[in-house]
Amino acid sequence: MSFWAYMLRCADGSYYVGHTDDLQARFGAHQSGLIEGYTQTRRPVLLVWQQEFADRDEAFRAERQIKGWSRAKKEALIQGDWEAIHVLSMRTPVLRDAASSSSAAPQDERKMGGKSTAHPEEGLSGRSPSKARLEGPVIVLVRPQLGQNIGKAARAMLNFGLTEMRLVAPRDGWPNPDAGPAASGADVVLRQAQLFDTVAEAIADCTQVFASTVRRRDLVMPVVGPEEMADRIRMAGGRTAILFGPERSGLETEDVALADAIVTVPINPEFGSLNLAQAVILLAYEWSRRSTLAQPTMKELEPPAPHGELEGLIGQLNGELEAKGYFHPPSRTEATKNTLRTIFTKTGWSSREVKAIRGVIRALVGPPRGRDRT
Repeated sequence: MSFWAYMLRCADGSYYVGHTDDLQARFGAHQSGLIEGYTQTRRPVLLVWQQEFADRDEAFRAERQIKGWSRAKKEALIQGDWEAIHVLSMRTPVLRDAASSSSAAPQDERKMGGKSTAHPEEGLSGRSPSKARLEGPVIVLVRPQLGQNIGKAARAMLNFGLTEMRLVAPRDGWPNPDAGPAASGADVVLRQAQLFDTVAEAIADCTQVFASTVRRRDLVMPVVGPEEMADRIRMAGGRTAILFGPERSGLETEDVALADAIVTVPINPEFGSLNLAQAVILLAYEWSRRSTLAQPTMKELEPPAPHGELEGLIGQLNGELEAKGYFHPPSRTEATKNTLRTIFTKTGWSSREVKAIRGVIRALVGPPRGRDRT
């Protein structure tokens, strides 16, 4: 039996990637709007790329890999331009804006430290991976109650580069109109959210599952902290999921039993209540520390001033201090000058800062400037 990974170009110019065992029937369902979700409101759609695989796992893996590519890389794949794909893979990794029309999924090409996961080109073009990427964990919200909390959890996820949310039997159904405003722009997470009836179905493709809970359980299973969880995710070869329980009661014992380990955070034993978004953001942040998310842009430090400029400043200062009789008694003059020199030479002043200080000295010793009076 054959399976296909495929890519559709939607009416709004965006791309949708999926996999199936019956390409003709699946494309027809997308085209007619029978498949709810991303393509239903973006018809007509056009099949622009397809590839056959020997089994479903390979097709699904190709879908997940391509879904994270940039628009330019998807279009290079459509054209069969493997050299362009290789060049684009060498670029500095960037998390694309969720508002980009490139795909329902943002860019997740990344180079990570530590163990490498499969590269997007592997299995498609036969190239050896030149860059490694780290796939973030799936966030599974089990029986969430309020749409607002789902939206806030989506916002927390996207803050730290996570985009795959799975919902298990949300109390008020899905989609929920209260989720969008609470997400504050993290619409890409909500738009891609998948709905499941049971926890077992939601984690069926995951090789590693953590249950987030602070409640004590009558289960004999490993308990790890956020740092160890993040390390295990980084080193894992397959998908990882983190389970979060409903707001009122948390995960049930039956839910926790499906996990490989419990993850918990040190918390005040007299007040151990975390809301859903807080719990998500704590663990998402810990994962992000092992990723290559861009840090806020910092202004580059100015280069230190040449020694000649510093000598000019020190000479000016000493001259003015001598004129004011500052160096007293005379026997301490050299020691005092050396102290001042140390102050100005150990701080790494830039040329701009040296000029500013020299201006201050001139202003202090010169006559007052005239001021316009009204």
